[in-house]
Amino acid sequence: MAFSLVSQAQNQVLTGYWHNWNDASAPYLALNEIDSQYDIICISFIVPENGTTYQMAFSPESATPSEFAADIQLLQSQDKKVLFSIGGATAPVHVSSEQEKSVFVNTILDIIQTYQPDGLDIDFEGASLSVSGGTISEPVDQSVLLIIDAFREIMESFHQTYGRKMMLTAAPETAFVQGGQSAYGGIWGAYLPVLDALRDSLDYLQVQLYNSGSMYGIDGNVYVQGTTDFILSQTEALISGFNTSGGAFEGFPQEKICIGLPACPMAAGGGFISADSLEAAVNYLIGNGPQPGSYSLQNAGSYPAIGGLMTWSINWDATPGCNATYEFANTYSQIFELSTATRDYNASEIALFPVPADDFLYLKTNGISSKKVQFSLFDSSGKLLKSIQVLNSGNMFRIETGNLSSGLYFIQSELGTQKFTK
Repeated sequence: MAFSLVSQAQNQVLTGYWHNWNDASAPYLALNEIDSQYDIICISFIVPENGTTYQMAFSPESATPSEFAADIQLLQSQDKKVLFSIGGATAPVHVSSEQEKSVFVNTILDIIQTYQPDGLDIDFEGASLSVSGGTISEPVDQSVLLIIDAFREIMESFHQTYGRKMMLTAAPETAFVQGGQSAYGGIWGAYLPVLDALRDSLDYLQVQLYNSGSMYGIDGNVYVQGTTDFILSQTEALISGFNTSGGAFEGFPQEKICIGLPACPMAAGGGFISADSLEAAVNYLIGNGPQPGSYSLQNAGSYPAIGGLMTWSINWDATPGCNATYEFANTYSQIFELSTATRDYNASEIALFPVPADDFLYLKTNGISSKKVQFSLFDSSGKLLKSIQVLNSGNMFRIETGNLSSGLYFIQSELGTQKFTK
C-alpha cells in the first residue's frame, strides 16, 4: 500500500485569543472545542483586582480552576502552546512603585503555578503605559522601568521553577508602536522601550492592526486600517524599524512578527479585511504574489519567513453568524500550508506503535519535512471523533489516545489511513 504525503516548508504559526466570557454574538467556547489549526492559544485575560491596577487575578468563567487547568493540559498534550494574556481593552495595568511591582509579579506567578501555562502575552492597553521623556533605549518613566523589571523577574522565576524558557508574546495597539513615528510621548510609542528591553525574550510581536487610526508607513505615507496597504506598511515597519523623536526603533526578525487582525467584521470596531484581500497581502509580503495595492515593500523585497497570523478572537472565528465558521483559520492554512509537493510512501516506511495503544500512539516515518500533519480520528463505525494537528519531532508524531475507550479505531492523514486497537 502506498501513502501520499504533502510536503510543507513553512514554519508559521496561527495565534488566537480565547475570551473567558460568554458573548451573545460570540458564545463561550470550551477549550477542547478550539479548532486544531490554532497553534498558540492566548487565554484572555488576567486582569487587576477591583480597586487596583497591579494585583492580578484570573477566574475561569465556566469551569473550576482544576477543570480549567486540565483543559490547558489537554491542549498542551496536542502540542499547542497556551499563554495567559494580561490586560485587554477594559483593564488597564499600571505599576508605579517597587511594592506594586512585587504584588504584580507574585500574583502572576500564583496564576502560573495554578494553571501551568507555557507563558504570557502582554496586552496592555489604554492608560497602562505612557512615556514622558527619555529615549527608547534609555527610558526614564518609573512605570515603564518597573514593568520591564517585572517581566524579567517573572521569566527568571519561570525558568528556575520549570527548567525551560517562558514563552512571551506582545499584542500592543498601533498607537503604542508604529504611532511613535508621529510622536514620542504619552501613549504614542509607549510600548517601544518595553519591546526594545525584552526583544531577546519575545517570541512573537503581534500588533493589533485593527481599532486603529491612520498610521505612517516607513515610506512616509499614511495608511488606513482594513486595507492591504495597512497590513503591508505596518508589518514592514515592525521588521525594518523606524525613527522616532525618542530615537530609532530597531526592527524585529521577520520570524517574530505575526499579523494581527479581527476574525470577522463584528470582532472589532474596524480593521477587518476579507479573506481574499488578506491572502493577497500576505502572498505579496512573502513573495508569492503581485503587489495588491499602492504600498510597495521598501527593503528586503519579500519576507518569506514571516511569523504567521494572529486574530481576535478564536471565539469570533468559531461563530457562524459573523463570517464562515473558522474562515480566518482556514485562510491561514490556505496561505501557508498549500500543497507544494507530493510523494508516495510505502507501508514499510511507516511505523505505528504501540498497537494495542494505551495513552499515546506514535506514528514514525522516514524523510518527512512537514512541520505538522493533520490527523483525523475515527471509531470503527466511521464516526469522526476529532481532528488534530500534530507537530513533527524527528519524523515522529505523537497522538493522544488516553481518553478513548477500548476498541478499534482508524487514523487518517496525508499519510493515508491506518488502523489500531486500544
